[in-house]
Amino acid sequence: MIEARHLRVLRAVATTGSFSAAGRELGCTQPAVSQQMKALETSVGTPLLVRNGREMRLTQAGEALVRHASGILAGLTAAEEEVAAIAGLRAGRVRLVSFPSGSSTLVPTALAALRAAHPGTRVSLEEAEPPKSVELLRAGDCDIALAFRYEGAADTGEWDDLVVRPLLTDRLVGLLPERHRLARADSVALGELADEPWIAGCPRCRGQLVQACESAGFTPRIDFATDDYPAVVGLVGAGLGVAVLPRLAIDSVRPRGARTVALEPAVRREIVALTLPDLAQVPAVAATLEQLGRAARRT
Repeated sequence: MIEARHLRVLRAVATTGSFSAAGRELGCTQPAVSQQMKALETSVGTPLLVRNGREMRLTQAGEALVRHASGILAGLTAAEEEVAAIAGLRAGRVRLVSFPSGSSTLVPTALAALRAAHPGTRVSLEEAEPPKSVELLRAGDCDIALAFRYEGAADTGEWDDLVVRPLLTDRLVGLLPERHRLARADSVALGELADEPWIAGCPRCRGQLVQACESAGFTPRIDFATDDYPAVVGLVGAGLGVAVLPRLAIDSVRPRGARTVALEPAVRREIVALTLPDLAQVPAVAATLEQLGRAARRT
């Protein structure tokens, strides 16, 4: 294996014409230069210099290696500078995947702060609900996944192999048409909505809705189902049913024609940022996680 330090010595010897002059250029002794040249010749398995008294010249192999050395060393220097820029957050890339209500609330605040602090760091954003977002992370298709799980979920060990950065606890709220008989109540028990038509959200939220309603003694009659939170709000506002949405989702839209009410018993979900253990050590990823945490504290 050819080492970069040996290439630097060979190039200095070829340029200066002697071991002692090469040593002065490199800031080392003449014996050190001689030792490294011998090591390089051993590595390549052929002489690189022909010595004749005080004079020396390159062999054909030596000339070939010197010719390539400049390009190799220049490439290494460029690589070192790029890595140093990434390590110093003067450059870098982070691939972020988030569920929609996180994309519209936590992510903009976090990325604006990240850009202000580290303008050389680029972040791409893709939307996906868990567990798809977590699958993308494990497959290497993203660096950070914003995800959530509901309190009391059975699959509490699903993130054990990941670095979990807790962000906030998001409470679910009822969404009722503003003329609904319970729209101005301080809180509403799910059982009071047993006979209402329901509008359900994303598949995971839909499953949580059915579970919560069944715990309250009824199975919801779901008339409409959509992954689009503004569509849920619009359908409720038009008087077509009631819904349960995370507070974070309500914060991202203007609920025209609808009112939010507290639910009893409370239903909550845990919002987290996930990454792989090795990725957590990458400066740009760590900085993004930090800004997501700060954005959550301001929410």
